[in-house]
Amino acid sequence: MVTDSLASIAETSSRLTGLNSVTLNLIAAIVVLVIGLLAGRIISNLAKKILTELELDRILREQAKIKIPLTQLISSVIKYVIYFITILMALNQLGLKSFILNAILIIVIVLLVIFMVLSLKDFLPNLTSGLFMYQKRNINPGDLIRINNIEGEILNVTLFETKMRTKNKEIVYIPNSILTKSMVIKKKKLR
Repeated sequence: MVTDSLASIAETSSRLTGLNSVTLNLIAAIVVLVIGLLAGRIISNLAKKILTELELDRILREQAKIKIPLTQLISSVIKYVIYFITILMALNQLGLKSFILNAILIIVIVLLVIFMVLSLKDFLPNLTSGLFMYQKRNINPGDLIRINNIEGEILNVTLFETKMRTKNKEIVYIPNSILTKSMVIKKKKLR
């Protein structure tokens, strides 16, 4: 009888200890999430302030004629990377096996790579063509050209696109990759 009582007390104690362990892990995971989310927001805002003070967007806009809000992009990437690491740490705290965490990490990395490839499929050829055109300097503002049955005066050449005014005074933006892949007839220089 005493043995039965001791066994039931031991069983109850082990259940409470198991419950306490689960509860403590859950509380720790929530604390990790809260701290990680706050850290992500603070570090992201700090990076944004630093990049804004460095005037990165203005420099890119003036020097490379790139109108990408790189400050916002970099700060967002920093924030979401910290959020992702925080979620992984919280899941680890809950006791998920490393196999599940590795599977989640691989899936996220594959999705990021797919996203990057799809987003860069037009960007990289235009950038490469723009650099090639900049080096060769064969098409310049003021040139009169014809490409794919469109004729007009070149107004501006950037790393990604060329701005042209047609005879009808329409403004046409031509991706640089099209200019390097197509036959361009240079008629004369207007300026």
